[in-house]
Amino acid sequence: MQLSDFNNIDLNNAGNLPLPVKAVLLTVLAAILLALGYFTVINPNLKQLRGEKEKEQGLRDEYLAKKVQAIKMDAYSKQVIEIQRTFGTLLKQLPDKSEMDGLLTDINQAGLGQGLSFEAFVPQEEVYAEFYAEKPISIKVIGHYHALGTFASEVAKLSRIVTLNNVQIQPVGKDDKAHKDALVMEAVAKTYRYLDAEEVAARKALETKAGKK
Repeated sequence: MQLSDFNNIDLNNAGNLPLPVKAVLLTVLAAILLALGYFTVINPNLKQLRGEKEKEQGLRDEYLAKKVQAIKMDAYSKQVIEIQRTFGTLLKQLPDKSEMDGLLTDINQAGLGQGLSFEAFVPQEEVYAEFYAEKPISIKVIGHYHALGTFASEVAKLSRIVTLNNVQIQPVGKDDKAHKDALVMEAVAKTYRYLDAEEVAARKALETKAGKK
């Protein structure tokens, strides 16, 4: 087969072409068809396949992330239950409005039970927080050192939360002959009560009203 065999090819008479020429022409035609097939069919499908693989990887990553969240969710749920249980326990240590008078009596009795003399027991205005109210009580008691210490211990043992703040202890004045060798203790006892639903709603309404002014 020579190069001149390709110069005068008559495609209308392709069946009579020499076999080598036919082979070359078929090879070229096959190459052209393969190229057309690649660029028109295979290449777009390959791009789509790559896109689907990337999408699949993204879905796998999302699945793994959600799986980790699901595993952690169980731990979070247990923590929430524990927090709610702890909060409920603490809440039970806060008296409601109806129990406040009894609690004030308990504080008073804790002092009288130790032989202390109350010079002052003055409940102050409540200080409100989000879900509870703080009740300060200014107290002034006179007694001996050990009695004062026992009183503070008894207050700490009350079933409801009571704290002693701003404690000041000093000897009684020399002119006080009735309490010789005694000490005077001044402090602010603070107890707390939780606000019921009506009180919380009322306070939020007042805050909203104040915010609009």
